Amino acid sequence: MDGWAREGLVRRRVRVMVTLLVIASPAASGPTAGAQPEIPTPGPLAEPRPLRQVGAPADLTRAAIPPDNRQTPQKIALGEKLFFDGRLSADGTVACGTCHDPARAFTDGKRVSIGIGGRAGQRNAPTILNALYNKTQFWDGRVTTLEEQAALPIVNPVEMGQPSLNAAVARIAAIREYQDAFQEVFGGRPNGPDLLRAIASYERTQLSFDSPFDHFIAGDASAIDGAAKRGWELFNTRGRCNKCHALTDAERDVTNFTDHDFHNIGIGIIRHNVVALARQAEQLINSGDPAAIDRAAVQTEMSALGRFLITKKESDIASFKSPNLRNVLVTAPYFHDGSQETLWDVVDHYNKGDGLQNPYLDEDIQPLALTEDDIDDLVAFLASLTSGDYRERAVKELARQRAVSRTTRPQRDTARAFDPKPPRAPLPHP
Repeated sequence: MDGWAREGLVRRRVRVMVTLLVIASPAASGPTAGAQPEIPTPGPLAEPRPLRQVGAPADLTRAAIPPDNRQTPQKIALGEKLFFDGRLSADGTVACGTCHDPARAFTDGKRVSIGIGGRAGQRNAPTILNALYNKTQFWDGRVTTLEEQAALPIVNPVEMGQPSLNAAVARIAAIREYQDAFQEVFGGRPNGPDLLRAIASYERTQLSFDSPFDHFIAGDASAIDGAAKRGWELFNTRGRCNKCHALTDAERDVTNFTDHDFHNIGIGIIRHNVVALARQAEQLINSGDPAAIDRAAVQTEMSALGRFLITKKESDIASFKSPNLRNVLVTAPYFHDGSQETLWDVVDHYNKGDGLQNPYLDEDIQPLALTEDDIDDLVAFLASLTSGDYRERAVKELARQRAVSRTTRPQRDTARAFDPKPPRAPLPHP
């Protein structure tokens, strides 16, 4: 089969697969316009974090600083100011910090993020914390560096809404304070590449460790309780969490809890015109335009296609990045679509091996036969990954989620959780 024929086969399969993969879920209603969020005021949690933290990987941290964007205090300070400045947006109402609020562990607490004019996107805002260690950025990995990542929300019509990066630069270039700061840091006037370097430099200061789990791994056996210890063992054994949240199946990851890979885990969002979605995907996958792909991922129903929009590989349909699990308790709601409210919902989803009629479901997704006590222990372990800065928030959030889990469990299906692994759905015919 030549390349053109193979591409045509993939396109025909996409038409069928979109119908199969976009599964309605009561917890995942389509995005609608929301109230215009406020830009948070930077506080102590926005400040650059110390390099010396229990559990922080010194070698990985040094390696995360690119040679063409070395850290300086002045550059970091400039980046922090830009990160919280609404003047980078088209109407002055949205900053990077709007969706990445330090008080919420650099997330926004919303199912999907809200941009200018109250416009809702399609994706849940991932945390900036420890993003310096990511091998790719965004849920679909469409860029690799924090500099590239910083550019796209500025020009996305439902995020910050600028017609171009130059338009955003023009807004701040007229401000004397920024003129002086760019001259001091970069030796010239404000410009796009340096603006992105400054923001990325600030983001690389947001490393977050020093959790109870880190102290446990460092030798303090009393740092976490028995439930969290049992959860840690389940995480790496019957819970199968290590299939996506460890470096390898046999090597436990005590740093970032991710394989830096992409997986179809059976999560779907309610979608509407799936035929049109497939046609749009056909046109886009050959464009290779990062801005166009960014708009599709954030603005349109093609968001559900995930990594496929980047790689054009049929096996990547509806696959999304394994997130870093640090501070996961305080970054609810969960998954790329923000469809799950609590960590109990997340574990319930995996416990039943979800992914009905999904031929591209990751092979490691299967019923887990976890009991209620097992699920509580896994949540206790995940809660132990919360950094000391968010300890008070974590206590309240764990109590909130536990209360919800005792009355509302939309993903719970005990019968399926204890069933054998179902046969894999067949690939669609061309």
